[in-house]
Amino acid sequence: MKSLLLATAIAILPLSAFAADPLFDEARLTEHVKVLSSDVFEGRGPATEGEKKTVAYIAEQYAKAGLQPGGDKDKDGKRAWTQDVPLGRFDIEGPVAASFTVGGKVTPLAQGDDIAIRASMTNQTAVSLKDVPIVFAGYGVKAPERDWNDFKGLDVKGKIIVVLINDPDFETGKGDFGGKAMTYYGRWTYKYEEAARLGAAGVMVVHETAPASYGWATVKNSNTNTMFDIVRKDAAKQHTAVESWITRDAAVALFKAAGLDFDAEKQKAQSRDFQPVELKGATFSADFKVKPEVIVSKNVVGVLPGRTHPDEYVIYSGHWDHLGIGRPDAKGDAVYNGAVDNATGTASVIEMGRAFAKGPRPARSLVFMTVTAEEKGLLGSEYYAANPVYPLSKTVAVFNTDALSPLGPTKDFNVSGDAKQDLLDMLIAKGKTEGRVFTPDPSPEAGHFYRSDHFPFAKRGVPAISFGSGIDVIGAKPGEAEAWANAYTKDKYHQPADEWSADWRMDGIVADLTLLHDLGADLANSRTWPEWGEGSEFKATRDATKAERK
Repeated sequence: MKSLLLATAIAILPLSAFAADPLFDEARLTEHVKVLSSDVFEGRGPATEGEKKTVAYIAEQYAKAGLQPGGDKDKDGKRAWTQDVPLGRFDIEGPVAASFTVGGKVTPLAQGDDIAIRASMTNQTAVSLKDVPIVFAGYGVKAPERDWNDFKGLDVKGKIIVVLINDPDFETGKGDFGGKAMTYYGRWTYKYEEAARLGAAGVMVVHETAPASYGWATVKNSNTNTMFDIVRKDAAKQHTAVESWITRDAAVALFKAAGLDFDAEKQKAQSRDFQPVELKGATFSADFKVKPEVIVSKNVVGVLPGRTHPDEYVIYSGHWDHLGIGRPDAKGDAVYNGAVDNATGTASVIEMGRAFAKGPRPARSLVFMTVTAEEKGLLGSEYYAANPVYPLSKTVAVFNTDALSPLGPTKDFNVSGDAKQDLLDMLIAKGKTEGRVFTPDPSPEAGHFYRSDHFPFAKRGVPAISFGSGIDVIGAKPGEAEAWANAYTKDKYHQPADEWSADWRMDGIVADLTLLHDLGADLANSRTWPEWGEGSEFKATRDATKAERK
């Protein structure tokens, strides 16, 4: 019996536990996380002194790890450590005045408490809306392939549309939108985009914690500070003047004042027969000033050229940015340190580069990239994917690390959204050899597949995943890890409290990185090109460039 128990224990340990010279050093990972999430780095906001310090630190660590500069080329063809990422930056200047008026009664809306209005990204210097009509457009979805249209011919030009977060299937778990699993139609980004396409004056997404997958504090902190966007020729076609969230309480009160029952209208919106509803006698007003400017942020890129196929690339990525300095919390802390999200992922990319640099050089090239402005809408990875330093058609795979767990080794692992692709199958198989099992996305309704930096690559056909540490922590009591994750989401995610803690363990992240390293090494030393599965929305895009891969 003892020998059987010992064999079982050995089976769940990562292979690195037996290595005389481990690939990854816990102390070094800890130091990176502590440094990057310290107050000195000011929350790592793009276009701040915090960015300058962060970019300099990462480039320095890349060099010490043994990587080569892999970013933009200068006029002499010499590569830099960075890729320039031009972004529009938008700040609200001064107070925000916002209100509903119903039947002549004015109800003020407090910025950050009742409503979270983003700085307008239409390049306007001032937004002034006066008594604009309001319509309820269900989930704000136009999906002809599903025979679904929440607008049904309604002209929303010049109006404010109120929409629900997530998909029409969320409440029931069944229907035309994947049940509990969120489609892109459920993301707030889509709802903003559709409102702009239809010419609305503005959009309000009703916040509810369960379908959003995060609380109001996250919404407030993410939307009331500096906004960024890629530079657009005609920004008004991509954004409405007012992009905002409102609390459920504010929405319920608005509907009641307009003679409607919010819950009843919400239930109607779950059917394709839903008809958009004008909130009779209800209008919205807003007035605030905006400072638009163009800044240049940085992706930080290191490379190890391949030995025999240097024109083929395996990418390891993670975002270096967080929310910078913003609204103080109840303790007066205004630095959004972003220790878990995403100093852990940034540290992982640095140390992944070191692990490969000190080992035998693979056949294919390896790219190590920390990107900017993920928290502003995946903008750094979106810019890279639209302006790749290395051809996407010759990019083998992307492994993204975002918010790895500091709780210790887990028996399992997961990824953000379980898309059909060979890369996931390969990861599952490699995990089994290292004593770990795959757990499907525990909250597909949260739409995680669309919320990490692998997505801009995936939508352009590149096989890509964003890795998750798992929830079955070795030695933990049942439910303990899940309780920690829930508390983190509620009390720390996108809040100043996401700070480094002395009780964190890096041995779990070591096991995670060992798994990702070993699969990346397999791919980098092979002629394998992972593919998307049949039925994947990304397969056709990848297949269109198949002739470029040999």
